[in-house]
Amino acid sequence: MHADLSPVIAATAQWLTRSFPASGGALASALCEAQARQAVTVAARLRYPSAMDAALLSLAGPGGSGRLDHVTGGGDEGAWRTWVDEVVASWAACLLADPELARLAVCSLGGDGPAEFRRLLTPDATDRRSAALLRHPDLLLPVASLHHAALLARLGTDTTLVA
Repeated sequence: MHADLSPVIAATAQWLTRSFPASGGALASALCEAQARQAVTVAARLRYPSAMDAALLSLAGPGGSGRLDHVTGGGDEGAWRTWVDEVVASWAACLLADPELARLAVCSLGGDGPAEFRRLLTPDATDRRSAALLRHPDLLLPVASLHHAALLARLGTDTTLVA
């Protein structure tokens, strides 16, 4: 992973977990965050595949969470929100809602893939309970649909969004 993507990954994962919080205690929150972070990491690597892309992102900035907050009806104050990338959040929502699309996305990255992204690709029962809202296709649909077509184009597939 490009180190330059770290602020975007952290902020976008935080936005997802605040918008679709864990159900349960501290363990559930940690498991939900791990799943969000894995989905956002895959999405960010797809969106910014080269060091040049990451460098341009650090110069221009990702755009913030304004439109996402409007779509979900959420939002609060915080400078971290300016580091949220709308496209990355949308693509991560697609991956969380559709296991087959997540598998295709991870495979397209190469590397350790399935081992590195186990919680995204093969969540166990505890993972699923912890991230029930984060993985619920109907709840994710407003965010996922924002840039679903662009994700499919990036992956070179015609898979439709599971709803």
